[in-house]
Amino acid sequence: MSDLDTQRFDEVAEEMSIYLKSLPGYTRYPKLRGIPLRQFFSDRMLVVDVIRQGIPTSLFMSIKDLTPFSDQEWSDFLDISLKSLQRYKKESDYVFRSIHSEKIIELMEVTLVGLEVFDSGEDFAVWLNSKSHALGSRRPIELLRDSYGKELVLSELHRIDQGVFV
Repeated sequence: MSDLDTQRFDEVAEEMSIYLKSLPGYTRYPKLRGIPLRQFFSDRMLVVDVIRQGIPTSLFMSIKDLTPFSDQEWSDFLDISLKSLQRYKKESDYVFRSIHSEKIIELMEVTLVGLEVFDSGEDFAVWLNSKSHALGSRRPIELLRDSYGKELVLSELHRIDQGVFV
């Protein structure tokens, strides 16, 4: 991972830690300066609680900066207009609905795995936008609009990480 990717990754972890401390019942991370994101995804009940509580704008902005996705792609993934997304980004107290929060968390998970598998965010972005024989000659980014597609992309990333190429 590049230094810039590492810095963005740390920013998301710090923002996530701040957010988790605000959730009722999640005071078990009081001394962490940023929760390791792998730890976050391994605690499935915590993921469910975060989705149900909703992602605040500040956390979304940190996640957005980490991912290789444009505002237009985020708009498409979340199925909201680009104008609404830009308005939400300006509202510091806006909290995304659970359906949008779930998609944000899913895309953060794909990005986390992608950055671990590839040497840089740029390499990950190139892979996302390149047709993959293993994914039916589709570009991985095309599959991220729904949960089943996201699982296919994650599975392919894990195969690449293990050196299993189709």
